[in-house]
Amino acid sequence: MLSRIGIVCMRCLGQLPLAWVRALGWVLGCLLYGVAVPRRRVVKTNLRLCFPDKSERERSTMALQTFVNFAKAWLDRGWLWHGSPDQVAKRLKLTGARHELDGLEPVLIFAPHFVGLDAGWTALTQQIPRPFTTLYTHQSNKIINQWILQGRQRFGQTQLFGRLDGFKKIAAALRQGAPLYLLPDMNFDVKESVFVPFYGVPAATVPSLSRFAKLGRAKVVPIVTRMTPQGYEVEVMPAWQDFPSDNLTADTALMNQRLQTYIDTMPNQYYWVHKRFKDQPVGVPPIY
Repeated sequence: MLSRIGIVCMRCLGQLPLAWVRALGWVLGCLLYGVAVPRRRVVKTNLRLCFPDKSERERSTMALQTFVNFAKAWLDRGWLWHGSPDQVAKRLKLTGARHELDGLEPVLIFAPHFVGLDAGWTALTQQIPRPFTTLYTHQSNKIINQWILQGRQRFGQTQLFGRLDGFKKIAAALRQGAPLYLLPDMNFDVKESVFVPFYGVPAATVPSLSRFAKLGRAKVVPIVTRMTPQGYEVEVMPAWQDFPSDNLTADTALMNQRLQTYIDTMPNQYYWVHKRFKDQPVGVPPIY
Protein backbone atom coordinates (compact mmCIF):
# COMPACT_ATOMS: atom_id res chain seq x y z
CA MET A 1 0.00 0.00 0.00
CA LEU A 2 2.76 2.44 0.92
CA SER A 3 4.51 1.75 -2.37
CA ARG A 4 1.36 2.55 -4.36
CA ILE A 5 0.83 5.76 -2.38
CA GLY A 6 4.42 6.77 -3.02
CA ILE A 7 4.03 6.25 -6.77
CA VAL A 8 0.82 8.33 -6.78
CA CYS A 9 2.72 11.11 -5.00
CA MET A 10 5.47 10.95 -7.62
CA ARG A 11 2.86 11.23 -10.38
CA CYS A 12 1.50 14.34 -8.68
CA LEU A 13 5.00 15.81 -8.34
CA GLY A 14 5.41 15.37 -12.07
CA GLN A 15 2.75 18.01 -12.65
CA LEU A 16 4.28 20.67 -10.40
CA PRO A 17 6.60 23.51 -11.48
CA LEU A 18 10.23 22.44 -11.33
CA ALA A 19 11.08 25.09 -8.72
CA TRP A 20 8.52 23.56 -6.36
CA VAL A 21 9.91 20.05 -6.87
CA ARG A 22 13.45 21.26 -6.22
CA ALA A 23 12.33 23.11 -3.08
CA LEU A 24 10.76 19.92 -1.76
CA GLY A 25 13.98 18.11 -2.62
CA TRP A 26 15.96 20.63 -0.58
CA VAL A 27 13.74 20.03 2.45
CA LEU A 28 13.88 16.25 2.04
CA GLY A 29 17.66 16.31 1.59
CA CYS A 30 18.18 18.32 4.77
CA LEU A 31 15.88 15.94 6.63
CA LEU A 32 17.76 12.89 5.38
CA TYR A 33 21.08 14.46 6.32
CA GLY A 34 19.79 14.87 9.86
CA VAL A 35 18.16 11.47 10.40
CA ALA A 36 20.12 9.05 8.17
CA VAL A 37 23.13 9.03 10.49
CA PRO A 38 24.81 5.80 9.22
CA ARG A 39 24.58 6.95 5.61
CA ARG A 40 25.84 10.41 6.57
CA ARG A 41 28.91 8.74 8.06
CA VAL A 42 29.47 6.91 4.76
CA VAL A 43 29.31 10.17 2.80
CA LYS A 44 31.66 11.96 5.17
CA THR A 45 34.11 9.05 5.12
CA ASN A 46 34.16 9.05 1.32
CA LEU A 47 34.72 12.79 1.22
CA ARG A 48 37.47 12.62 3.85
CA LEU A 49 39.34 9.99 1.84
CA CYS A 50 38.87 11.66 -1.54
CA PHE A 51 39.31 15.31 -0.49
CA PRO A 52 41.82 15.29 2.41
CA ASP A 53 42.93 18.80 1.50
CA LYS A 54 39.54 20.26 2.43
CA SER A 55 38.63 21.24 5.97
CA GLU A 56 36.12 19.33 8.08
CA ARG A 57 33.69 22.21 7.71
CA GLU A 58 34.02 22.20 3.93
CA ARG A 59 33.42 18.46 3.78
CA SER A 60 30.36 18.77 6.02
CA THR A 61 28.93 21.35 3.65
CA MET A 62 29.67 19.04 0.72
CA ALA A 63 27.96 16.17 2.55
CA LEU A 64 24.80 18.21 3.12
CA GLN A 65 24.75 19.31 -0.52
CA THR A 66 25.19 15.67 -1.57
CA PHE A 67 22.05 14.67 0.35
CA VAL A 68 20.13 17.63 -1.06
CA ASN A 69 21.11 16.85 -4.66
CA PHE A 70 20.34 13.16 -4.14
CA ALA A 71 16.84 14.03 -2.88
CA LYS A 72 16.20 16.52 -5.69
CA ALA A 73 17.19 13.95 -8.30
CA TRP A 74 14.97 11.31 -6.73
CA LEU A 75 11.93 13.61 -6.79
CA ASP A 76 12.76 14.63 -10.36
CA ARG A 77 11.78 11.11 -11.39
CA GLY A 78 8.22 12.34 -10.97
CA TRP A 79 8.40 14.52 -14.08
CA LEU A 80 10.96 12.35 -15.88
CA TRP A 81 8.62 9.37 -15.78
CA HIS A 82 5.20 11.03 -15.55
CA GLY A 83 5.51 14.54 -16.98
CA SER A 84 4.43 15.34 -20.52
CA PRO A 85 6.99 14.47 -23.25
CA ASP A 86 7.25 18.15 -24.21
CA GLN A 87 7.95 19.10 -20.61
CA VAL A 88 10.63 16.42 -20.30
CA ALA A 89 12.34 17.47 -23.53
CA LYS A 90 12.33 21.11 -22.45
CA ARG A 91 14.07 20.30 -19.17
CA LEU A 92 16.71 17.97 -20.65
CA LYS A 93 19.41 19.70 -22.71
CA LEU A 94 21.57 17.30 -24.72
CA THR A 95 24.87 18.99 -25.57
CA GLY A 96 28.41 18.28 -26.70
CA ALA A 97 29.64 15.76 -29.26
CA ARG A 98 26.23 14.41 -30.25
CA HIS A 99 27.69 13.20 -33.53
CA GLU A 100 29.39 10.39 -31.59
CA LEU A 101 25.95 8.77 -31.32
CA ASP A 102 25.08 8.99 -35.04
CA GLY A 103 24.74 5.95 -37.26
CA LEU A 104 24.92 2.33 -36.16
CA GLU A 105 28.55 2.15 -35.01
CA PRO A 106 28.88 0.21 -31.72
CA VAL A 107 28.98 2.74 -28.88
CA LEU A 108 29.72 2.01 -25.23
CA ILE A 109 28.51 4.90 -23.07
CA PHE A 110 30.46 5.52 -19.86
CA ALA A 111 27.84 7.05 -17.55
CA PRO A 112 29.30 7.72 -14.09
CA HIS A 113 27.09 7.66 -10.98
CA PHE A 114 26.12 11.29 -10.81
CA VAL A 115 22.70 12.00 -9.31
CA GLY A 116 21.31 12.77 -12.78
CA LEU A 117 21.93 9.29 -14.17
CA ASP A 118 18.22 8.69 -14.86
CA ALA A 119 17.91 12.09 -16.54
CA GLY A 120 20.84 11.23 -18.81
CA TRP A 121 19.26 7.93 -19.83
CA THR A 122 15.90 9.62 -20.45
CA ALA A 123 17.47 12.33 -22.60
CA LEU A 124 19.23 9.78 -24.79
CA THR A 125 16.24 7.48 -25.24
CA GLN A 126 13.90 10.38 -25.96
CA GLN A 127 16.10 12.52 -28.21
CA ILE A 128 18.38 10.09 -30.06
CA PRO A 129 16.61 7.90 -32.68
CA ARG A 130 18.33 4.58 -32.08
CA PRO A 131 17.83 1.69 -29.62
CA PHE A 132 19.66 1.73 -26.28
CA THR A 133 20.48 -0.92 -23.70
CA THR A 134 21.57 -0.78 -20.08
CA LEU A 135 21.95 -3.04 -17.04
CA TYR A 136 19.33 -3.26 -14.33
CA THR A 137 19.27 -4.74 -10.83
CA HIS A 138 15.80 -5.99 -9.97
CA GLN A 139 14.24 -4.62 -6.79
CA SER A 140 12.76 -6.89 -4.13
CA ASN A 141 9.58 -4.77 -3.98
CA LYS A 142 7.63 -5.88 -7.06
CA ILE A 143 5.54 -2.70 -7.25
CA ILE A 144 8.58 -0.42 -7.11
CA ASN A 145 10.45 -2.70 -9.48
CA GLN A 146 7.70 -2.41 -12.10
CA TRP A 147 7.49 1.36 -11.64
CA ILE A 148 11.23 1.79 -12.22
CA LEU A 149 11.20 -0.53 -15.24
CA GLN A 150 8.32 1.38 -16.82
CA GLY A 151 10.03 4.70 -16.14
CA ARG A 152 13.30 3.64 -17.71
CA GLN A 153 11.53 2.18 -20.74
CA ARG A 154 9.25 5.16 -21.26
CA PHE A 155 10.87 6.49 -24.43
CA GLY A 156 12.44 4.94 -27.50
CA GLN A 157 13.48 1.36 -28.09
CA THR A 158 15.15 0.15 -24.93
CA GLN A 159 16.28 -3.14 -23.48
CA LEU A 160 17.27 -3.59 -19.84
CA PHE A 161 19.57 -6.54 -19.18
CA GLY A 162 19.80 -8.24 -15.81
CA ARG A 163 23.26 -8.69 -14.36
CA LEU A 164 22.95 -12.45 -14.84
CA ASP A 165 22.33 -12.21 -18.60
CA GLY A 166 26.03 -12.59 -19.30
CA PHE A 167 28.63 -10.61 -21.21
CA LYS A 168 28.11 -12.31 -24.56
CA LYS A 169 24.41 -11.53 -24.83
CA ILE A 170 24.93 -7.88 -23.91
CA ALA A 171 27.95 -7.52 -26.20
CA ALA A 172 25.97 -9.00 -29.09
CA ALA A 173 23.34 -6.25 -28.76
CA LEU A 174 26.16 -3.71 -28.61
CA ARG A 175 27.72 -4.99 -31.83
CA GLN A 176 24.33 -4.86 -33.54
CA GLY A 177 24.13 -1.10 -33.00
CA ALA A 178 22.38 -0.58 -29.65
CA PRO A 179 24.57 1.67 -27.45
CA LEU A 180 25.11 0.30 -23.94
CA TYR A 181 24.61 2.82 -21.11
CA LEU A 182 27.10 1.47 -18.57
CA LEU A 183 27.67 2.59 -14.96
CA PRO A 184 30.75 0.63 -13.81
CA ASP A 185 32.05 2.99 -11.10
CA MET A 186 30.71 1.24 -7.99
CA ASN A 187 31.88 -1.42 -5.55
CA PHE A 188 30.09 -4.56 -6.78
CA ASP A 189 31.19 -8.17 -6.28
CA VAL A 190 34.85 -8.10 -5.23
CA LYS A 191 35.41 -11.42 -7.04
CA GLU A 192 34.72 -9.69 -10.35
CA SER A 193 36.71 -6.55 -9.56
CA VAL A 194 40.26 -5.27 -9.69
CA PHE A 195 41.77 -2.89 -7.15
CA VAL A 196 42.77 0.40 -8.77
CA PRO A 197 43.20 3.88 -7.30
CA PHE A 198 40.23 6.20 -6.91
CA TYR A 199 41.43 9.52 -5.52
CA GLY A 200 44.53 7.64 -4.40
CA VAL A 201 42.61 5.01 -2.39
CA PRO A 202 42.40 1.35 -3.54
CA ALA A 203 38.87 0.80 -4.87
CA ALA A 204 37.36 -2.49 -6.00
CA THR A 205 36.22 -1.67 -9.54
CA VAL A 206 34.63 -3.92 -12.16
CA PRO A 207 36.67 -3.85 -15.41
CA SER A 208 33.47 -4.08 -17.47
CA LEU A 209 34.10 -0.89 -19.47
CA SER A 210 37.25 -2.33 -21.01
CA ARG A 211 35.76 -5.81 -21.35
CA PHE A 212 32.57 -4.65 -23.10
CA ALA A 213 34.53 -2.31 -25.36
CA LYS A 214 36.57 -5.30 -26.57
CA LEU A 215 33.70 -7.78 -26.83
CA GLY A 216 31.43 -5.27 -28.56
CA ARG A 217 34.19 -3.76 -30.70
CA ALA A 218 32.83 -0.42 -29.54
CA LYS A 219 34.16 3.06 -29.00
CA VAL A 220 33.79 4.50 -25.49
CA VAL A 221 31.83 7.75 -25.24
CA PRO A 222 31.59 9.41 -21.78
CA ILE A 223 28.34 11.15 -20.90
CA VAL A 224 28.14 13.43 -17.86
CA THR A 225 24.77 14.67 -16.60
CA ARG A 226 24.66 17.90 -14.57
CA MET A 227 21.69 19.07 -12.53
CA THR A 228 20.81 22.69 -13.33
CA PRO A 229 18.07 25.06 -12.15
CA GLN A 230 16.31 24.45 -15.50
CA GLY A 231 16.55 20.65 -15.31
CA TYR A 232 19.64 18.79 -16.53
CA GLU A 233 22.46 19.28 -19.02
CA VAL A 234 23.54 15.99 -20.57
CA GLU A 235 27.00 16.42 -22.10
CA VAL A 236 28.20 13.94 -24.71
CA MET A 237 31.99 13.96 -24.69
CA PRO A 238 34.35 12.95 -27.51
CA ALA A 239 35.11 9.25 -27.78
CA TRP A 240 38.27 8.04 -26.06
CA GLN A 241 40.93 7.39 -28.68
CA ASP A 242 43.25 5.22 -26.55
CA PHE A 243 40.74 2.78 -25.08
CA PRO A 244 40.67 -0.17 -24.61
CA SER A 245 44.19 -1.55 -24.38
CA ASP A 246 45.33 -5.12 -23.80
CA ASN A 247 45.45 -4.58 -20.04
CA LEU A 248 42.12 -4.67 -18.16
CA THR A 249 43.62 -3.33 -14.94
CA ALA A 250 45.37 -0.43 -16.66
CA ASP A 251 42.17 0.43 -18.53
CA THR A 252 40.15 0.42 -15.32
CA ALA A 253 42.70 2.62 -13.57
CA LEU A 254 42.51 5.04 -16.49
CA MET A 255 38.71 5.06 -16.25
CA ASN A 256 38.89 6.04 -12.58
CA GLN A 257 41.50 8.68 -13.31
CA ARG A 258 39.32 10.32 -15.94
CA LEU A 259 36.25 9.94 -13.76
CA GLN A 260 37.99 12.03 -11.11
CA THR A 261 38.31 14.93 -13.56
CA TYR A 262 34.55 14.80 -14.17
CA ILE A 263 33.78 14.64 -10.43
CA ASP A 264 36.06 17.58 -9.68
CA THR A 265 33.82 19.83 -11.81
CA MET A 266 30.77 19.06 -9.60
CA PRO A 267 31.73 16.96 -6.56
CA ASN A 268 28.42 17.58 -4.79
CA GLN A 269 26.51 15.75 -7.53
CA TYR A 270 28.41 12.47 -7.29
CA TYR A 271 26.89 9.40 -5.61
CA TRP A 272 28.89 9.58 -2.38
CA VAL A 273 26.12 7.77 -0.47
CA HIS A 274 27.54 4.50 -1.87
CA LYS A 275 30.20 2.59 0.10
CA ARG A 276 32.76 3.02 -2.65
CA PHE A 277 35.58 1.53 -0.58
CA LYS A 278 33.60 -1.28 1.07
CA ASP A 279 35.97 -3.99 -0.17
CA GLN A 280 39.69 -3.59 0.41
CA PRO A 281 42.75 -5.71 -0.43
CA VAL A 282 43.61 -8.55 1.93
CA GLY A 283 45.21 -7.24 5.11
CA VAL A 284 43.75 -3.72 4.82
CA PRO A 285 41.36 -2.90 7.70
CA PRO A 286 37.72 -2.03 6.86
CA ILE A 287 37.17 1.63 6.03
CA TYR A 288 33.56 1.98 7.19
